[in-house]
Amino acid sequence: MASEGPAGALAAVLGGRGLGVQGCDSGPAGEPPAPARLRRNVCYVVLAVFLNEQDEVLLIQEAKRECRGSWYLPAGRMEPGETILEALQREVEEEAGLRCEPLTLLSLEERGPSWVRFAFLARPTGGILKTSKEADAESLQAAWYPRTSLPAPLRAHDILHLVELAAQYRQHARHPCVLPQELPCSLVCQRLVATFTSVQSVWVLVGAVGLPHLPVTACGFSPMEQRGGMKVAVLRLLQECLALHHLAVETEGLLGLQHLGRDRADGICLNVLVTVAFRDAGVHSEPPKIRGENFYWWKVVEEDLQRQLLQRLQESSVVPVNR
Repeated sequence: MASEGPAGALAAVLGGRGLGVQGCDSGPAGEPPAPARLRRNVCYVVLAVFLNEQDEVLLIQEAKRECRGSWYLPAGRMEPGETILEALQREVEEEAGLRCEPLTLLSLEERGPSWVRFAFLARPTGGILKTSKEADAESLQAAWYPRTSLPAPLRAHDILHLVELAAQYRQHARHPCVLPQELPCSLVCQRLVATFTSVQSVWVLVGAVGLPHLPVTACGFSPMEQRGGMKVAVLRLLQECLALHHLAVETEGLLGLQHLGRDRADGICLNVLVTVAFRDAGVHSEPPKIRGENFYWWKVVEEDLQRQLLQRLQESSVVPVNR
């Protein structure tokens, strides 16, 4: 961003590319943000949805004692040192016997920064479907079932929404392909594309400390931040520069994400699209006033960037984030 400024950073984020995390503009109060460490303070889960030409979904039969015999989508926890996609491919091969290619992130689910699940649409590229003869500790078997007639019992019904999301995406992709970018990050953090729109213009919030940049907010692991989810970190940053009592703030979804998983870099950075608007019904031609000197509103004048950003906003062309 040093050479390209806000326009280059926005273009990179809208294009699904990552940006190096040089620091954070906001962090949890009272202590520096803690580095993310798998198996210590964070758990990342990967999950895959496969749909074939017969509109069938790939399910695996669970082998774990607490849910043995029930059916679920291929899923599991990431291991230290893995990238997100490596973890997905490993879990699919262990549980279903298939090699696969991830096509796009479908959904991100979070229960605070300590638990994040990445749900992908994927396609098989090889391997042999696991049968009951290959049952092991990972799964009892894998099978294809009609999307509208899944077997019972399911381990949990949360997968029904993901299966329908995958079917909708295949029919009409609401957002471009989003795959994790392999860039190191030590924290669980969010890079904000915080926007304000008027009738003819769109503004983006920019951090002014150091070189101009899209602001980054670190997620903390306190009970409050866990209960409130990742939105707490977004609101914390915006409260530092805006009077929020007369504003409506919405996290629209993800434009992209980055993670490395090697060299003890277990953090993730989510590129989040956020809207800021006045609560009253009046027409406002200017964005809300900024408090202090650490941030400012940058007016997007590049026609292509403005078009892309407005399209993403109007069509909700982002990866949904669910709690």
